Amino acid sequence: MNKLHLKKSLLSGSVKVPPSKSIAHRAIICAAIGKETSIVENIDYSDDIIATISAMEELGAIIEKNPDSLNITGIFNEKAVRKNARDINCKESGSTLRFLVPISLLFDGISKFTGEGNLGKRPLDVYYNIFAEQGIKYNYTKDKLDLIIKGLLKPGTFTVPGNISSQFISGLLFALPLLKGDSKIIITTELESKGYLDLTISCMKDFGVEIINKDYKELIIKGNQSYKSRNYRVEGDYSQAAFYLVADLIGSKVKVKDLNLTSLQGDKAVIDILESMGAKFYKEEDGIGCTAPYEIKSTIIDGSQCPDIIPVLSVAAALAKGKTEIINAGRLRIKECDRLRAVASELNKIGAKIEEKEDGLVIYGVEEFKGGVDVWSWKDHRIAMTLAIASTRCKEAINLIDYDCVAKSYPSFFEDFKTLGGIADEWNMGK
Repeated sequence: MNKLHLKKSLLSGSVKVPPSKSIAHRAIICAAIGKETSIVENIDYSDDIIATISAMEELGAIIEKNPDSLNITGIFNEKAVRKNARDINCKESGSTLRFLVPISLLFDGISKFTGEGNLGKRPLDVYYNIFAEQGIKYNYTKDKLDLIIKGLLKPGTFTVPGNISSQFISGLLFALPLLKGDSKIIITTELESKGYLDLTISCMKDFGVEIINKDYKELIIKGNQSYKSRNYRVEGDYSQAAFYLVADLIGSKVKVKDLNLTSLQGDKAVIDILESMGAKFYKEEDGIGCTAPYEIKSTIIDGSQCPDIIPVLSVAAALAKGKTEIINAGRLRIKECDRLRAVASELNKIGAKIEEKEDGLVIYGVEEFKGGVDVWSWKDHRIAMTLAIASTRCKEAINLIDYDCVAKSYPSFFEDFKTLGGIADEWNMGK
């Protein structure tokens, strides 16, 4: 167990956020299920991205790793060697698991999917229903990721709910254009996380594959398509930028570099949400930032399209005047941890006033956090980073337990935090 001693300290300066993990997953996959060699630039080797790289290698892609880029020769290249038995370790990456399951069914043989942490508790029923319909053999262990599948995916019509995770839809989209027949995906409920689906369709188009999107209700996928090789640069990650932009709203002065203001990332909603709370955004040569208002305004935040930024937005809400409601955020309960419970538990420890609801939070603003306690990351990278940002407005220092989980998405977070003026001292508590 490890502990980080975080003292109150406002942040200032410029920081280049990591590349978008969501886009990096997609670009690596699109390059890897092609035939020729692509170069994917601006890569950060977080645990999740390493999982996707390793998974695509297990399926036969040839991937040369450079300090911040990848040379990827596709699975369908004559040099690629495809195994008949594949062991795919997804670590804790839900994206890797849900994207790769349909892709693995493009090839003969057996694929075994394993993982770590709570990944085995995250639902896969959408795929199990498809397996049953298509006669694909599978078995798994409840609440543990130990999934074995054998069979070939066939073209057809797929019905998928939109209120569980768009990752199931994205996984099917990656695979279906490579089949010999046409397919259709019917989305049976209102689609949550539309921004993530937009990223999938956009990335596929960049690699030469077309999807017809009929208002997020039906997706038409022509068969016999192929992914084309190209050079691709991954843009900066709004879900990571959100930590620094919230820090700005509550008093810091950080400018964030490498953000695309026309990005399709759903987490770009952080700008609109913080503006509704009183932030004034500005753009300079060394990045984008926002100025803190005299008084942070309370608001209603809909978490259905941007679940990943809800934990850190809760910090802003906890320091706003009045009552803020976070709604339509039930899916946060099936992330790396139950993020609604984690946010309420840990922020309340430091002096916030948060009530937990079934699919959201009700947050009553306070002037400042008290601190002076131990808090726990729940071994969830976004909870750890959220608590670090909260520490900048704690009257007394806090001790963050299990902080190294940030490696899942942003391995250098605490290095950047300290470079910007954050005070963070490591304590080793032993086992």
